Amino acid sequence: MYDPNQRVILLVEDNADDELMTLRAFRKSNIHNPVVVVRDGAEALDYLFAQGRHADRDPDIRPQVILLDLHLPRIDGLEVLRRIRTHEQTRTLPVVILTSSKEERDLVEGYQLGVNSFVHKPVDVTAFFEAVRQLGMYWLVLNELPTARRSV
Repeated sequence: MYDPNQRVILLVEDNADDELMTLRAFRKSNIHNPVVVVRDGAEALDYLFAQGRHADRDPDIRPQVILLDLHLPRIDGLEVLRRIRTHEQTRTLPVVILTSSKEERDLVEGYQLGVNSFVHKPVDVTAFFEAVRQLGMYWLVLNELPTARRSV
């Protein structure tokens, strides 16, 4: 499916417009990494733990970064983050909450659960594209991973 040496981005987003804008922003920023899109929290966990619909994927190929919306169907983003941080195999994955939520309690709880970054989705399209470009540059180019994780 994907070259194991490519840095996969997991986008957990239920809003089709936000998904399209994020993918377009990656393309416009020359970020051509494979992007796996899942549309709810349960599917995100299935992907990460190679179960359910994603049981046939290689569990050793982990995303370079997870872009996680908060307000998701079935299982919300904070619960997804909680479960990511609970499991040894996913505990160190970089997670960026990318959300339109302005709730202070979401920000505080996200950091308490171990999110790496919390970014509000700008309403302005140009600002949104710039935010996604900067996220991609940081997490895919500048961020250093432990040696054991670099090849996946």
